[in-house]
Amino acid sequence: MTRIAVIVGSTRPTRRTAVAAQWVLEAAGRHPAVKNEDVTVELVDLVDFNLPHLDEPAPAAFGVYTHEHTKRWANTIAGFDGFVFVTPEYNASFPGSLKNAIDFLYGEWAHKPAGFVGHGVHGATRAVEHLRGVLAELKVATVSSQVALSAFTDFAITDPTLPGDITPGEHQEATLHELLDDLVLWADSFKQVRAAVAQKAATEA
Repeated sequence: MTRIAVIVGSTRPTRRTAVAAQWVLEAAGRHPAVKNEDVTVELVDLVDFNLPHLDEPAPAAFGVYTHEHTKRWANTIAGFDGFVFVTPEYNASFPGSLKNAIDFLYGEWAHKPAGFVGHGVHGATRAVEHLRGVLAELKVATVSSQVALSAFTDFAITDPTLPGDITPGEHQEATLHELLDDLVLWADSFKQVRAAVAQKAATEA
């Protein structure tokens, strides 16, 4: 079984990101691999982990975690084979809460694939480009297909301070499924990569 996490990349109380992530979860459920139960897609919400600003004494690359909140976050991320990051765009980049959550870990991200669903005035395309660069440093391979949800055409918003309702165009689900096609294929392949890395580490120990 291949496990994919849909990561809600904002913690703002009235975040539109949670609405977008729920749509991703539902639309992903209509993907053939998920319907055939070869793949599970699960929601991972940063709000549920209540991570403080990075407070581990050792760099994440050492893999030595002292705080319970870090261990819980690490155990959660370690259990997935790939990720779909759902992110808004704040000031031409992705939220600090998401960067903080990413920075807590290292090995748990490595040698896994990721895809992106952005939402905002410009579909969060600039935020996604920043995310790609950050994740490359963590040895995360990112698929090229991405979903860009427009605040103007893919949401029904009557009050800009509230999340509103998601009304994505038909092409958006097709694009998400293309993203998942690559993500699932890569996730299965990277299982072998992680096994080889683990074997190499055991040999050198």
